[in-house]
Amino acid sequence: MSLEIKQLTGGYAHVPVLKDVSFTVPDQQVVGLIGLNGAGKSTTIKHVIGLLTPQAGTITLNGVTLQSNPNQYRQKMAYVPETPILYPELTLKEHLDLTIMAYQLDPEKTWVKANQLLKQFRLDNKLDWFPVHFSKGMRQKVMIVNAFMTDADLFIIDEPFTGLDPLAIHDLLDIIADKKAQGAAILMSTHILATAQQYADSFVLLNQGRVRATGTLAELKTEFKMADANLDDIYLQMTKEG
Repeated sequence: MSLEIKQLTGGYAHVPVLKDVSFTVPDQQVVGLIGLNGAGKSTTIKHVIGLLTPQAGTITLNGVTLQSNPNQYRQKMAYVPETPILYPELTLKEHLDLTIMAYQLDPEKTWVKANQLLKQFRLDNKLDWFPVHFSKGMRQKVMIVNAFMTDADLFIIDEPFTGLDPLAIHDLLDIIADKKAQGAAILMSTHILATAQQYADSFVLLNQGRVRATGTLAELKTEFKMADANLDDIYLQMTKEG
């Protein structure tokens, strides 16, 4: 068990965007979070990472809640946002050093991982660069390196392919597969359904702030009574219901 969300209701101020949302992201699985714009994907992620406080329900990571042990909860999670967020006054190296300190990681061991990732994403010769010199795709790669050099049990990636070239997308999918094989849980929100269908083990379909269905592609086909459907077909059927 990794991430478990039970009967989550929440949103902004007193207006609930999410209504009674429940699902799990088990160890060694990639779970695709799928839904229209406004369905509640980003709101769900913001609750999981602690930017929003639930109005009702619980969120636990390996049995720990943010309220019971904030440091342990946060250090077992790594997040790659849709829009890269970097500090303009810090170099690439300083960003990585900051992550090592925040997660209380062993610098020597972590820099071995970081250097492998930097080389894989062709950033190894840019350690002294500031964010102003990075393209959007390069900024996204910095976020990916920061997240995946940690020892997190849960990786949350929100629209991770935005701005990445095909080679970088391939590299990221390889890294996700490696982390999954090492026992991590991955929650991936994406609109690229063909990639989600190929790489996710199961799916959570959100519609108007509620979980419409969860399960493997085969289970979704049964739920929607669409024996020959792919994820695109099921997604379109869900939108018609809305």
